[in-house]
Amino acid sequence: MNKLSWALRIVAAVILLQTLYFKFSGHPESIALFSKLGVEPWGRIGTGIIELFVSILLLVPTTKWIGSVLGIGLMTGAILSHLTVIGIESNDDGGQLFYMAILTLLCCMVIALIHKNEGIKLLKKLGWQR
Repeated sequence: MNKLSWALRIVAAVILLQTLYFKFSGHPESIALFSKLGVEPWGRIGTGIIELFVSILLLVPTTKWIGSVLGIGLMTGAILSHLTVIGIESNDDGGQLFYMAILTLLCCMVIALIHKNEGIKLLKKLGWQR
């Protein structure tokens, strides 16, 4: 399970990290996408910061569960944005951004399941009860 966990965490983090160049450099495609959502520039920059944070959390062994849960929320938002506003295909990319969001979501969901006991321990420490 440890090798699977690492593989999934690396895949999710690499996908999240590779999009940062486009968000932080103000790439025209990224600006167009976030303009379509009506949240340019703060949504683009803010999403980039969150994606960087989630990537780090995924790669740090003690915070991987937190990163996976935040990644689930982040990718759910991205997928819903594609389905409701952007469209599956953005800037003639053949749906690449949409499918990478789905892959990242699936990776984060499996990571969260693999490490659910760590998550339960953390939530109990924070006072959450079943």
